[in-house]
Amino acid sequence: MTHPAFLDQLPKFAFFTGKGGVGKTSAACATALTLADRGETVLLVSTDPASNIGQVFGQPIGSRITPLNTTPGVDALEIDPETAAATYRESIISPVRGLLPEREIQTMTEQLSGSCTTEIASFNEFADLIADPDRTSGYDHVLFDTAPTGHTIRLLELPGDWSQFIDEGKGDTSCLGPMAGLESRRIVYRATVNALSDPTRTVLVLVARAQHSAIHEAERTCRELTALGMGNQHLLINALMPDLDDDPLAAAIRDQEHRELATLPSRLAHLPRTTTTLHARNVVGVDQLREFFATTPTHPVHSADPTHEPPRDYPPLTDLVDQLAAQTHGLFMTLGKGGVGKTTVATAIAVALAERGREVLLTTTDPAGNLTETLNGTVANLTIAKIDPDQALREYQDEVLATKGTRLDATGRAQLMEDLQSPCTQEVAVFRKFSEAIREAHDRIVVIDTAPSGHTLLLLDATGSYHREMLRQMGDNLVATPLTRLQDPNYTKMIIVTLPETTPILEAEQLQRDLQRASITPWAWIVNRSVAAAHPASEFLHTVADGEIPQIKHVQHLTERMAVVPLLPTPPIGQDSLHSLSQSAPLARSASAR
Repeated sequence: MTHPAFLDQLPKFAFFTGKGGVGKTSAACATALTLADRGETVLLVSTDPASNIGQVFGQPIGSRITPLNTTPGVDALEIDPETAAATYRESIISPVRGLLPEREIQTMTEQLSGSCTTEIASFNEFADLIADPDRTSGYDHVLFDTAPTGHTIRLLELPGDWSQFIDEGKGDTSCLGPMAGLESRRIVYRATVNALSDPTRTVLVLVARAQHSAIHEAERTCRELTALGMGNQHLLINALMPDLDDDPLAAAIRDQEHRELATLPSRLAHLPRTTTTLHARNVVGVDQLREFFATTPTHPVHSADPTHEPPRDYPPLTDLVDQLAAQTHGLFMTLGKGGVGKTTVATAIAVALAERGREVLLTTTDPAGNLTETLNGTVANLTIAKIDPDQALREYQDEVLATKGTRLDATGRAQLMEDLQSPCTQEVAVFRKFSEAIREAHDRIVVIDTAPSGHTLLLLDATGSYHREMLRQMGDNLVATPLTRLQDPNYTKMIIVTLPETTPILEAEQLQRDLQRASITPWAWIVNRSVAAAHPASEFLHTVADGEIPQIKHVQHLTERMAVVPLLPTPPIGQDSLHSLSQSAPLARSASAR
């Protein structure tokens, strides 16, 4: 078994971080096995909400340190972020339950239900493993599947009394609410942050695929953590397409991956790097893990399961477009985690509707110029509007600082400014811009490629923003606000975009539950970049397709409507390519054969 360069002189702590679905868990598990085979002892810890360490090693793990039966020398622990967040949320709310009105309790609960609370609660759980040497004294190495973001670490370094900041009503936006219960653990956090920034104790492994969105995320993480003094980083490019002479689709994808690696951002290009090859089957079990870092892994022969649904039966995107085209106006939103292709899918839907004669406005957080290049020309009936999320955030930050910020001292302004840099705050800021597009859906079709989560919508409602204020002003009169428009299935159709892989689908399930809390039921799901729907030629990719089929079946149980978009040999650029994306599987098959 070969091993990556980052294992040479590996420090005590190693964090594997990256977008969902890039292979963080597989990389962490394979590293643990490699170290154990060298005779070292390892504690493998997951803070990933979609953790499947137990599945990889074939035994249940859970929230207690558990020895792995198949891998002597490795113990594992799965910290469930949702459970940690619920426990943390209750620790803050329970002291005031019964003392405050139920409306205030609901507001507090929603403020403590976002991604920032989950991140902080997870950090709260594993900080003790880092800060208390006695907890990990029996291990040579502690490996973490997922790492804290730069935003979370900056929050933990903020000065001042967070609890007082909240009590005085100065930080009621998104993140400082979750900070209210952490004051007593400041010493633990300081020790943890010190360990993270010590290159002799910690290495950060940035896991990515050779795809633009995943590399962009790795570059952003690299930049953020380097600015915080965490410069001991290693880049792991996972799952490169192997050389398959019998498959034009594989050859085209491999060429595209090589172009991505040849043009890496300079910040990443200067990092030490490890690459791994795509495995035909899910990396499950010790034998598969031992091949994870191999430069030429064994490629199993395709063995079709007769119980699997034939790929040709999967509904194409054009079926959904035909249903959407029955409307002359309305709001269609694509949602999903970064990297699943929701912007491309939204653009393909907008192009297809425009080709059917509908008047369409496409609103996106991507700069309009880039979309124009993607379309490679104008499309009749299609208008593109620009929403710059950074500009929207700056405008919102300036507005809050000019109101709440005027009453704060320097420390308070620093705390408020950190809160205003959170992902939740940016969602709020962008949603304010989206509200203008929502109104335009009265007169034409509006396609939006990003939507706020259910938490953000409820947070806007619970904190007395636009929705509640409008209801207060109008009294008992019926009023349509952005939230009520999004809740109306006749006006708005939300479409979740995911990939045919375990982690992105689990994340999409959480997004659906999140929206349902806001009384929004997604209209359809789209499974994007499916090898099974592309009808590959090689035995290797047939085996990859077999692994997708159970995931696609799982999606079918989660939604009344679904479409499967095939993996294309090249990124869809230009109207013709975007047009083919929304067509049926036979067209995708001809595209992959070119």
